[in-house]
Amino acid sequence: MLTILGFAMIATFLVLIMTKKMSPIAALVLIPALFCVAVGQGAQLGDYVIEGVGNLAPTAAMLMFAIVYFGVMIDVGLFDPIVRGILKFCQADPMRIVVGTAVLAAIVSLDGDGSTTFMITVSAMYPLYKRLKMSLVVMTGVAATANGVMNTLPWGGPTARAATALKLDASEIFVPMIPALAMGLLAVFVLAYVLGIRERKRLGMLTLDEALAREPEPETVSAGTGGTGGKDRLRKGTAASVSASGTGTGSGTSASAGGTETADEDDDAFQGLDPNRPTLRPKLYWFNAGLTAALLTAMIMELLPIPVLFLLGAALALTVNFPHMPDQRARIAAHADNVLNVSGMVFAAAVFTGVLTGTGMVEHMADWVVGTVPEAMGPHMAIVTGLLSLPLTYFMSNDGFYFGVLPVLAEAGAAHGVSPVEIARASLAGQALHMSSPLVPAVYVLVGMAKVEFGDHTRFTVKWAVLTSLVVLAAGILFGIM
Repeated sequence: MLTILGFAMIATFLVLIMTKKMSPIAALVLIPALFCVAVGQGAQLGDYVIEGVGNLAPTAAMLMFAIVYFGVMIDVGLFDPIVRGILKFCQADPMRIVVGTAVLAAIVSLDGDGSTTFMITVSAMYPLYKRLKMSLVVMTGVAATANGVMNTLPWGGPTARAATALKLDASEIFVPMIPALAMGLLAVFVLAYVLGIRERKRLGMLTLDEALAREPEPETVSAGTGGTGGKDRLRKGTAASVSASGTGTGSGTSASAGGTETADEDDDAFQGLDPNRPTLRPKLYWFNAGLTAALLTAMIMELLPIPVLFLLGAALALTVNFPHMPDQRARIAAHADNVLNVSGMVFAAAVFTGVLTGTGMVEHMADWVVGTVPEAMGPHMAIVTGLLSLPLTYFMSNDGFYFGVLPVLAEAGAAHGVSPVEIARASLAGQALHMSSPLVPAVYVLVGMAKVEFGDHTRFTVKWAVLTSLVVLAAGILFGIM
């Protein structure tokens, strides 16, 4: 019964947010609360929620101070050279812009933290997507999928969890997987190229100077990437206010709050490239670069918990770059919306995960999934693990999958002569899809900063993320890694 209710709860949540019947925060709170009552454990709801909040509180704190830290770094111009380099490569060609998004997300993902990757990527690319009327879900989809592949780095989380759960060395898992992961990253770049070509056909091409000179008009144009045909194309010189949802409805409304985008808002969005903004601190550039490098190094070396590192980093960055209190308050206020939206989403997700775990639903679901594997598939448990990693890491946290399900799969494989290290490698295949899971806090940073509805991002991204994960799995099998 708990198995059925668990799947029903997840399905109900996904349907409601993808059809926009409920906001993600409301659905994350109300749906699990109703199902908790349905399984007869309503009296324990408070305990489950408090436990879930306690488990995710460090993540929420990390995201809050990471947003402030990297927001300040963006304000003071630390990433302006990266932005200029990407813009120089991209010009105003939609294909180059989408490929540039994938490349930038992959490079920044080397720090092992999804939230920082998305903050930097969106901050750099969002102005171009807005000015050229490109689909914002293309940006979020490509960035999330690229980061998902790179998330398998030993310091990214999943590899370390798999190594810990099966008592293996992380390098023993990761190093042989490099060729397969390289194929997955290549698949992301090919995907970005294909999506970019579609955007180029839909929008046409401009020079960067022409793009900068365009004046938005109140006319609305769909930002969807498929199915609208030539009638919705933006010809050279055409200006319009565009839906950021990427659904192809042509509603002309902002994906973040359903409000209409105006010409002023579009102009404001493009000011992220303003080389004369008053928050720039060119004299402190190397201090900020050194501080960021030290912060990321300490994070990779695990010198302190990540929330503590970002808390200290944010405090130091604010104090040095903006020594006057009014300036500090202004910078905090400037990023308050992102902080509130993301932290609120994380704590709402704590209700979902708390109920899913506390009621025993997730355990029963995992046992049922493992139990459905036919005995004849025993010698192929690595492939089975890779396939199961797609849905299980999407509907479960990495902790739940790697510490709860993976040992069971490894034990089943060992009974048929499949080594635990092969099972561990196969378990990484689903990470490209995992990064768009509603249980991953970083994805809310991505959609929040890009002003994209989570449901729109999910509808667009899941199919491409599944395809990328299958490429990684197929490459692993082809290269004899698993």
